[in-house]
Amino acid sequence: MASKPKPHRLHQLAGTTGPQSSAKRARTMSTESSSTAMKDAFAKYADYLNHFNEKRERVIKASRDITINSKKVIFQVHRMSRLNKEEVLEKAEKDLAAVINQYISRLVKELQGTDHWKLRRAYSPGVQEYIEAATFCKFCRTGTLLNLEEINATFLPLSDPSLEPLKVNVLDYLLGLADLTGELMRLAIGRISDGEFEYAEKICRFVRDIYRELTILFPLMDDNSDMKMKMDTMLQSVVKIENACFRVHVRGSEYTLLGSSDPSSFLLGLPDSEL
Repeated sequence: MASKPKPHRLHQLAGTTGPQSSAKRARTMSTESSSTAMKDAFAKYADYLNHFNEKRERVIKASRDITINSKKVIFQVHRMSRLNKEEVLEKAEKDLAAVINQYISRLVKELQGTDHWKLRRAYSPGVQEYIEAATFCKFCRTGTLLNLEEINATFLPLSDPSLEPLKVNVLDYLLGLADLTGELMRLAIGRISDGEFEYAEKICRFVRDIYRELTILFPLMDDNSDMKMKMDTMLQSVVKIENACFRVHVRGSEYTLLGSSDPSSFLLGLPDSEL
């Protein structure tokens, strides 16, 4: 006589086709589907990071090129004198236009249509150096300040009309403006050495105006560390120009070609705390 199947064997055979087995298969399929979705999401994120890092490297390269060539423009302007002013400024403005057409245009192409604020640290040094060079040329040409609207108007033709135009960050403009005062200090000292004391006085007034305006804006900038450092340097530049001009006034009899005979000059009569 055949033996009867054991009860636990019957239970196992019944379980292979019961509702518990179906639930287990459903859970397995769900887990596999979730795993595939996570792999796809991770692959897309990895591609995004690779693309972002490659773009960042290109932006850094463009920023370095802008910095190097903008410095060349600044050095060119410092070779200016009364005798060659027009020639030097024409060459500097031509070189500045080349910076825009060759290097800034490449930067705009990389950044336009993207979340360019994520890459600000990568391109900010180049933009600041360009602003320093452009404002330096403008002051030497006209004695006035190149404002942010004029700079953005220069960038506008480089942008794709179908996309929102790339604009210079306000903070980058102010940081570049702070660097400008250092170059103006060097220019003022050089003009005093060349006997152009009235021009040095004009530079001194201009730099003091910039410093005064930025001291008003600085408390609104969330104590930006970069700006704080540059404000300290800017104050040193102001003091150096004022001291140089003041020494010429005090020792005017020793400078036959320097100084101004106008007793109303803005440096005369200032309290010691302002010198």
